[in-house]
Amino acid sequence: MCSQKSTAAMALEPKRSRGKLRVAAIMDAGAAVFTEKGYDGATMSEIAARSNTAIGSLYRFFPTKDVLADAILSRYWALLKESLDGIVERAPKLSPDAIADALVDLMLDLRSDRSAAVALVDARSEAADKRSTVRNSIRERLATLLVAATTTLPGAEAERMAAVLLHLLKIAPVVAEEEAGAGQEALIAEARELVRLYVGRAFSKAAALSRDA
Repeated sequence: MCSQKSTAAMALEPKRSRGKLRVAAIMDAGAAVFTEKGYDGATMSEIAARSNTAIGSLYRFFPTKDVLADAILSRYWALLKESLDGIVERAPKLSPDAIADALVDLMLDLRSDRSAAVALVDARSEAADKRSTVRNSIRERLATLLVAATTTLPGAEAERMAAVLLHLLKIAPVVAEEEAGAGQEALIAEARELVRLYVGRAFSKAAALSRDA
């Protein structure tokens, strides 16, 4: 089921704050269950129990598991794009390290939603095309960020670096999810340093190109 169909199938759009809080709780629980059990293994009953929601209320907001899965994916992608737009807006006033830290912190903050999104996309072939579209959109935002921050990095160079930067940004949340224990913070710090170095390289390239111009 595509997202457009899923949105149309929703029986109720919450209007009041209480309803919005209930929907958020259901989506948080759904993200956790989908991450732990996968799409096929997750049940609406478990999601209802995890969110302390009556099963009837859950189905009122999300008539099917597909509807809930699409909503969770849409929420993650919307949060990611909105947050990146905020960093782009601030970029001209930020240092390379500050930009890198903002990007890594964003990925860490959204890691639970990201884990659910990965599980859902991997399990549902109909989400693959949407994933490709979103990935390209994120790359475009990262390229815009690099141009805005450096002011002189050519667009084509920014696009190439954005593709690599996106992969580097996946390291920290994966480490946070998979590397438990006392050494986790040190590993995250290493991942953060990689992003700092790469963002700094964009500034160095821009400066070199300006000198050669």
